[in-house]
Amino acid sequence: MEFTDLAGLPSPLRRWLGDYLRGIVTWSRLFAPAAPRIAELMRCARTDQVVDLCSGAGGPWPALQRDVEASLGAPIRVVLTDLHPDPTTWTFLRGSSGGAVEGFRRPVPADAVPRELRGVRTMFDGLHHLPPSVARAVLADAASQGVPFVAAEAVERSLAGLLRVLFSPLFVWAVTPRLRPLSAPRLLFTYALPVVPAMALFDGVVSTLRCYRAPELLAFTEGLAPGYSWSVERPRGSRGPTILVGRPARGSPPHLPPAEEGPAG
Repeated sequence: MEFTDLAGLPSPLRRWLGDYLRGIVTWSRLFAPAAPRIAELMRCARTDQVVDLCSGAGGPWPALQRDVEASLGAPIRVVLTDLHPDPTTWTFLRGSSGGAVEGFRRPVPADAVPRELRGVRTMFDGLHHLPPSVARAVLADAASQGVPFVAAEAVERSLAGLLRVLFSPLFVWAVTPRLRPLSAPRLLFTYALPVVPAMALFDGVVSTLRCYRAPELLAFTEGLAPGYSWSVERPRGSRGPTILVGRPARGSPPHLPPAEEGPAG
């Protein structure tokens, strides 16, 4: 269990913890290596839209949007989805991105994505929150619909990975002054009463212990849709993310429905 998995977690705590996670991956540009993969899949699928699953507070998209656009050479749209959508965060991200990043206001289970949400699917630090059967179902849903898929995991199940997350409280304290809005309650529960740093440390340790390794990720893909291919990549000589990439059969366009009214922002 992680705090962010709890449906009853008070909204302010969920938002502050999500804001920290978004802030740290934006500041570190940890997921930048995934940008060329996403751009390549968008080019092959002939789409300008990304549908992000298990988005939380937006993950890396405030910075990654620009990285993907640079690799693609064209503007993109990003639709954020989550089982526990946060309209306040969605509104903030839409405004700060000039409308390029927007949120889908209805709950979206990652293993049953509505067909109206068209585009390359992404998931950042989301698979490890799911038990094996559900993680496989998420991949199966993308493969059965012929939709390109990218999942990236920043944490790794290793002693080194565990030691790194022990510094989470320090990162929370360092990143918080850059977060907006910087309210008195946020400061209270970050510094005077360090609830948010303690939650970040707990979730970081649990994430490390439950994270899937590359062979386990590939095992989830066995026997899924024929012709759909999967690969796991990791930047050489770095501590970059583990990236699972799913591609429809070459020459087979994604099974996308006709254009409809876009998601609520």
